[in-house]
Amino acid sequence: MTSILLALHQDEAGFIVSSELVLIATITVIGLVVGMAEVANGVNEELEDVGSAVGQVNQSFVVSGSHGHKAATGSSSFKDVYDYCDGQFDINGNTTIPGEGNKHYGNNYSYNYGYNN
Repeated sequence: MTSILLALHQDEAGFIVSSELVLIATITVIGLVVGMAEVANGVNEELEDVGSAVGQVNQSFVVSGSHGHKAATGSSSFKDVYDYCDGQFDINGNTTIPGEGNKHYGNNYSYNYGYNN
C-alpha cells in the first residue's frame, strides 16, 4: 500500500497537462476581456452617432399653395464625422521605412470612405 501511495505521489504525468490547460485558459480569458472592452468602445461610439443623429431630427414641412414665412420650415441633417481610430491608417507601429509612418487621417492625407466631406 505504501509503494502505491509513493508511486502516485511521485507521478507527475498529469501535472504538465493541467499546467498547460491553466495557461491556455488564462490567456484565453485575458484575450476575451480585452476583446470585449474594444467591442464595448465600438458600440458606444456607434450609439453616440445614433444619438447625435436623433438629436438633429427636425420635423420640417412645406405647405404647397401657401406663401409667406409660415408656408415652409427648414429640414434637418446629420453628418457622421470620423471617430477616434476610425480610419484605415490610424493605428501604426513604429517603422523605419521611409514614407510608411504617420499615414493617418489629418496628417497630409485625406481619405474619403463614402462619407460626404
